[in-house]
Amino acid sequence: DFVVLCCVAGEGGLPSPSLQDPLFSPDSHMDIQGYKWVCWRVWLCRLAALLSLGGLLVLFYWRPRLGVLARCCSCPLAFAEVLLIRDSFGQQHAVEVLTEEIEEGRSLDHFLQNNVLCDHLSQTQSTCIMLQNVPLRYFLFEGLRYIWLDKKGAFCRVSVLNDDWTCSDLYGFQKGLSPMEQSLSRIYGPNLIDVPVKPYMQLLFEEVLNPFYVFQVFSIILWSIDDYYVYAICIFILSIISISISLYETRKQSVILHNMARLVTNVTIRRNSGVEECVNSLELVPGDCLIIPQEGLLLPCDAALLAGECLVNESMLTGESLPVLKTPLLAGERKFSSESERRHTLFCGTQLIQAKGGGLRGDCAIAVVTSTGFFTAKGNLVSSILYPQPINFRFYRDAAIFLIILAGAAVIGTIYSIVVLFRAKVSVTVAQLVIRSLDIVTIVVPPALPAALTAGTIYAQNRLKRHGVFCISPPRINVFGKVSLCCFDKTGTLTEEGLDVWGVMEGGPTGFSELVPEPRLLLPGPMLSGLACCHTVTLLRGQTLGEPLELKMVESTGWTLQEPEGDGKVLDAEFGHHKVLAVMRPPAPHLQAQGASISEAVAIVQRFPFSSALQRMSVVTVACEGRSAFAFIKGSPEMVVSLCRAETVPEHFSSKLHSFSSEGLRVLALGYKPLDSSTDFRTIKREEVEKDMQFLGLLMMKNLVKPESANVINTLRLAHLRSVMATGDNILTAVNVAKSCGMILSKEKVIFVNATPHTDESRPTLMFSLEDEEASGTQSSIITQVGRGLYQSGFDYHLAIEGKSFASLCEHFPEYLPKVLMRATVFARMLPDQKTQLVKEFQKLNYRVSMCGDGANDCGALQAADVGVSLSEAEASVASTFTSKTENISCVPLLIREGRCSLVTSFSVFRYMALYSLIQFCSVLILYTMHTTLGDWQFLFFDLPLVTLLVFVMGKGGPSNELHPCRPPASLLSLPVLASIFLHTCMIFLGQLGALLITTSQDWYIPLNSTVFGKENLPNMENFSVFGLSGFQYIIIAVVVTKGYPHKKPLYYNVIFLILVFILFALMTVLVVFHVPFLSPWLQLYNIPDMNFKMLLIAVAALNLLTCFILLIDMGILNCLRLLRGRRPSKKLYKRLHSLLCDLPTWPPLNQTLSPTDSTVISFSH
Repeated sequence: DFVVLCCVAGEGGLPSPSLQDPLFSPDSHMDIQGYKWVCWRVWLCRLAALLSLGGLLVLFYWRPRLGVLARCCSCPLAFAEVLLIRDSFGQQHAVEVLTEEIEEGRSLDHFLQNNVLCDHLSQTQSTCIMLQNVPLRYFLFEGLRYIWLDKKGAFCRVSVLNDDWTCSDLYGFQKGLSPMEQSLSRIYGPNLIDVPVKPYMQLLFEEVLNPFYVFQVFSIILWSIDDYYVYAICIFILSIISISISLYETRKQSVILHNMARLVTNVTIRRNSGVEECVNSLELVPGDCLIIPQEGLLLPCDAALLAGECLVNESMLTGESLPVLKTPLLAGERKFSSESERRHTLFCGTQLIQAKGGGLRGDCAIAVVTSTGFFTAKGNLVSSILYPQPINFRFYRDAAIFLIILAGAAVIGTIYSIVVLFRAKVSVTVAQLVIRSLDIVTIVVPPALPAALTAGTIYAQNRLKRHGVFCISPPRINVFGKVSLCCFDKTGTLTEEGLDVWGVMEGGPTGFSELVPEPRLLLPGPMLSGLACCHTVTLLRGQTLGEPLELKMVESTGWTLQEPEGDGKVLDAEFGHHKVLAVMRPPAPHLQAQGASISEAVAIVQRFPFSSALQRMSVVTVACEGRSAFAFIKGSPEMVVSLCRAETVPEHFSSKLHSFSSEGLRVLALGYKPLDSSTDFRTIKREEVEKDMQFLGLLMMKNLVKPESANVINTLRLAHLRSVMATGDNILTAVNVAKSCGMILSKEKVIFVNATPHTDESRPTLMFSLEDEEASGTQSSIITQVGRGLYQSGFDYHLAIEGKSFASLCEHFPEYLPKVLMRATVFARMLPDQKTQLVKEFQKLNYRVSMCGDGANDCGALQAADVGVSLSEAEASVASTFTSKTENISCVPLLIREGRCSLVTSFSVFRYMALYSLIQFCSVLILYTMHTTLGDWQFLFFDLPLVTLLVFVMGKGGPSNELHPCRPPASLLSLPVLASIFLHTCMIFLGQLGALLITTSQDWYIPLNSTVFGKENLPNMENFSVFGLSGFQYIIIAVVVTKGYPHKKPLYYNVIFLILVFILFALMTVLVVFHVPFLSPWLQLYNIPDMNFKMLLIAVAALNLLTCFILLIDMGILNCLRLLRGRRPSKKLYKRLHSLLCDLPTWPPLNQTLSPTDSTVISFSH
């Protein structure tokens, strides 16, 4: 009964053969297994938990699978009481199946067969959801509700009930639901995005059960039993402070997120009786007909707009600060999707500023609820915060493995200590034996390690805040240090957000007219009317609002916008009793072009807003008294021309478009056609409007590159970090911007990749062609000139590809995709989903990808990337890890520098904490051998004033001012790191052993009392020598591992660290050379009067410093090991692919039409 739970739209709980991304699509794949409670097993586990003092329950908390297996038995899902879920990240969760009666005497089956909702489901879907007369069975997972559907034999998302609704189905809900149908809320659950704010006691319980704190509790208990009260109390106090800060921050974030997510308000809905009723938003269900008042509201659900227009502030979701005009959904049999119908969908959490044009009086808008709760767009956003993608970073994986290695060393030390205690000529109880053995574990595995590792990221986070960069996941700062590819959006990221009109050029069958720099200078006609009317600009309190491009376009015509007031009947009458959405009025006659006829006012009566997928928008207009009607279309030149009659397109259209785009201009095309003015334009279909158009001309707009972009791209290039651009703009415009900002150098060539999909008439094809056809004579020489630099910076050519070609390449030429990705720099006409796919394809080549965008259409890519940077302060920035207040890409090299600095610091801290444990480990074992040990106050002196202070100031040195070409390592288990720790440990052990042997060889040496063991032998000479040298070793190792140049500033910049090092060196020297009153007796140090011996002990410490820091390890043996190992093939796929491409000088094959059968597969040897 191990089934796959996958809720694919239109398929419910049936397994889907296609791979679905668990993060970026609403479809998620989970493995689920059913279990039933077994009474005797439950009672047995309770008894075991009692006997183990709760230890078994802690184990079940850490490993939910063990808890389920121990107390339950496997059973079919239909009878399951407990479910074991493995999510798409491989993590396991145990959830309980809940049951609920829909209504007394009624079953879920009754409702699904006897309500209007089922009438709008497809026949297949309706068949699938017929159920037996049983209560509703469901479970909640990550905020989503899954219900049991008997016919499918699976748990499915409750949204399966409305996944198949078509646009026509939604119009069927305009009459409203009946009270009985509305009671389906018991199935959907309350319309609430509920982020629980846990009480402090629960948070404390969960925090204490963290393995790190469990180990600390164990250590504190052990130290207390061993009379090591002072250190135990200090660690206890530090733990309480740490837990308190953690609890406060956790609860504070929970409250903030709870307040952001929770939205409960009163809304007006329409019942099927025609009555409008005010209800609590908690009761809303998909299918409810929502009445949106003229003054707007904060929307508590996702809804499809059916009548009227709404001005919406979507900054919470998209990051766009400018309001968006939403227009009514067009009826049709296509399946409704909020993503594809964004311009007609009102999203939960967005502020509806104004509604108009709907209802009987035209003072409201009508919408139908499509999603509620966590199934809304806002719910998905909150869910991505509550349940983020696990960090898959080698450093953190290796840290856990390294702790296991240290635990192995602790086991060896424990065995050795047991042997020493047995051979000692003293009586040792079993309790003492256990305590001594376990004490070794707390020495070798440092309890403070996790806290110490956060020091570097905390310092980096604070430095970033000072630069206006905010981070919601501090561990990802380290990930930024390993970034190898930076992906940038164009508009608003590399270039300025705003556009300036550069000129217009009318076109027709006879060719193009002269360039007109100002649209207001055009003669009255379709071109001027099209520029004035083809937009979604609206008014709010007398101010024009809309897309910056459209605002500039309308402003350049000099026309003014007027919107209906009240019921709008005055304007309707002026324009032939058509329902008027807006009126565009020309400037006063004396302001119009000299010698021209006078332009007339035009009313917009229908709008079809811009769609990224369609790459166009259109409007329908009528003249005064409804004398004439026209349809205007505006969009990408390629798309508009495809919808125009061929005979109306100028002959030199392609060359003109190429010329303007190559200059970096944003080019839009316009078209129009006359319509029958007697048509009811409220019901006219988009497909009918946008066909057989007449070409009007081109509008050129200049989008300037931000001044910081070129410097940043050059910085990344010099650091051997690859930069690529993913934009929705024209490919030639994108290439021009890439050249302007330095992604493509002047001496480098551009090769366009054109892939066509499979059609009924032709097979898929793939072709590579040079940017300049006149350069064909030098093609072979260009391609053979493969760059001599590293893969990121030495290309002599770059590939550029459009979104459609990218889709065809992925589908029909997957074997060519890695090679194209390796050389492609410009990705144009990319849809938001294609940007997301692009990021993931780069990750498959083992790139660490950063994505930088303005947060508007880049949310998916920002989430998919290893690290995302949003240049927007809106709440949508939660989609990315980092948010910058500075709206340019200068934050990217800053983040990389801080990431590298933080990663190097984390490496240093980890190595130091490991070596600190090993120093103490060596000291304890050596002294155990001599029947003594370190005193409690000596342990305390090392652990707190010495080591703790050094650890927390070690990371204060800031990042280097420049990006170095090499990236810092991320593996703790690499040969250089392990060899370094091993050699340092050997030097440490030999140094302490040497100090002990020097002590025992002195004439004045007095052997220890062999009948006494441990602290009872203090003070003594052996302890003094080992204490003195090990104290110096803690400081020496701190200096050795803190070297971080070139990714950190040189050591002398960390002034606090250097001052502390000198103070501690001085303190240790004083303790070794002089017998300090109060301090030396307090530390139980033996007073050796021989000054020559003390100087010799300091000389041994100096020799230890010399061997560890200068000659032997970091400068000598490790470099020799690297040379002996030689240069090995990289494990990174992109590096291996680069090497292979360097051996293929004839690739890419220019001007050859390739088919899938002609492709050659590049293989990697593993």
